Amino acid sequence: MTVDAPIRPVQADRQARVAVAVLFFTNGALFANLLPRYPQIKADLEMTNAVYGLAVAAFPAGAIAAGLAAGAAIRRLGSARAAVLGTVLTGAGILAAGLADSVALFAGALFLAGAMDSVTDVAQNAHGLRVQRRYGRSIINSFHAIWSIGAVTGGCMAAAAIALGLSTGGHLAVSAVVFAVAACVALRFCLSGPEGEPAPERDAEDGAERRAAPTVAGRRTVYVLAALVLIATAGTLVEDAGSSWATLYLSGSLHTSVTLAAFGYIALVGAQFIGRVMGDRLVDRFGQRTVARAGGLVTAAGMGLALAVPTVPGTVLGFAAAGFGVATLVPAAMHEADELPGLRPGTGLAVVSWLMRLGFLASPPVVGLVTDAAGLRVGLLVVPLAGLLAFLLAGALRSRHP
Repeated sequence: MTVDAPIRPVQADRQARVAVAVLFFTNGALFANLLPRYPQIKADLEMTNAVYGLAVAAFPAGAIAAGLAAGAAIRRLGSARAAVLGTVLTGAGILAAGLADSVALFAGALFLAGAMDSVTDVAQNAHGLRVQRRYGRSIINSFHAIWSIGAVTGGCMAAAAIALGLSTGGHLAVSAVVFAVAACVALRFCLSGPEGEPAPERDAEDGAERRAAPTVAGRRTVYVLAALVLIATAGTLVEDAGSSWATLYLSGSLHTSVTLAAFGYIALVGAQFIGRVMGDRLVDRFGQRTVARAGGLVTAAGMGLALAVPTVPGTVLGFAAAGFGVATLVPAAMHEADELPGLRPGTGLAVVSWLMRLGFLASPPVVGLVTDAAGLRVGLLVVPLAGLLAFLLAGALRSRHP
């Protein structure tokens, strides 16, 4: 075993890192602009909780339907162009959802937005991992932290638009145009060249070793990959609870104003951002496994207490604890999956990115049905249960990276 000198990124690498950060930011902000509008849309279209749950499940359904097309889009367009095109079309789908005058049109627009979002998600992560290889150290958590900043920004934009009385269509049109322009500008500074190019020095040797490795996955690799999918799904379940139900729970069950209710989701993604900013240092010091187990316990305890003793401040803090607890789960699962032995480069990442969206697909209708039967407070038990799932499966993650 040899110790390699650190790789010093050149200016093009640093510019590409900023460009990828912009793509993550726009991806987080676009959908977050729509979420605080959900209660108004639900009321305008006269949806029951069960119908609402099925309708918003169209977003992850579209993501699953188009998820496997992301690889083909990346090979044909390149990861950067695929991410930007997906961003533009996601914004168009979200605008259409905000303007929909029927449940069918609302669900159809969300299906389109989800399909394009899945392409953007895989493509921006693929390009981010390209940049990470050129840096020679982990930076993927920082990109996901920027996504959280974008989500907070989008949520705040929506809360401000609601407070100012702006129409849903006008607000979402501005959002779509602004973030489409930002993504197109970022494209200019992304990495050029083929997707499979080796990184300087160390990664060129590592890439040769990986290409020479067998590409037939063993049984243990399959089991670990399945566990990584469930870990990532636990993270997405918590994110979906915040995006689909936090505003409704605070405004409906706890009778707070719509503007204040938006801060349930904002608190979740804000705390998630803090966890991701700290994530790389925590993982370096304690290992991914320990961080995931601690995060699972924080999620289960924080949201469990908030549901046991329902108050507006306590619920906002509960969503914040959940966001902080799951902050590193999705980046950890993606990174670990991308390095699994016996798989071709990129295969593990694509599988985790695609299958974890099943959590987004299953969660809204299940929570909706439980809510209609027993109330949203019971439906939100999915959050502490997801924390426990992450705690139990964290053994699939490595204790420390070499």
